[in-house]
Amino acid sequence: MLRRNPNAKQRPREPRRPVVLPARLRAGVSWSDTCILNISSRGLMIHSARATPEGSDVELYRGEHVIVARVIWRDGARVGLRSVDCLPIDELVALGKSAAAGLTPPGARDERCRPLRRPPGEQARLRGRAVEFLGVGAIALSLALGAWGVIGKASGGPLARIAAVFS
Repeated sequence: MLRRNPNAKQRPREPRRPVVLPARLRAGVSWSDTCILNISSRGLMIHSARATPEGSDVELYRGEHVIVARVIWRDGARVGLRSVDCLPIDELVALGKSAAAGLTPPGARDERCRPLRRPPGEQARLRGRAVEFLGVGAIALSLALGAWGVIGKASGGPLARIAAVFS
């Protein structure tokens, strides 16, 4: 078992600032809501339901700020991110205080948190899903019409003979 040498000099861990700040997470072409739980000048811990694997790059949107980071660790819904740039901690936290102080009307939606347009990759994905849906619908319709014709021909002769007997 490894033991740390108490005499060895270690660089002290940078202090974390505990916060609860809503944000938007972009991993690849998909978006999700997330919550920043603590923040330091080079990293942050978030709570995210999205299963983002370790080592993947993500973008975190908080107001007008975009944080590009890499997933360093993951423990259930908690995710540790290491930022590419130094983070403006006071500005990120101040965004939450201004909304809590009542500078925005209650119930108003902050449009800056969500991108106004979908990313181009997501547009293509949605277009592909629509084409796939139409294709499956066309195939199902043609199979239904074919089955109707076959059943009509197969039962047409016997039904005509039965009708002739009773008429």
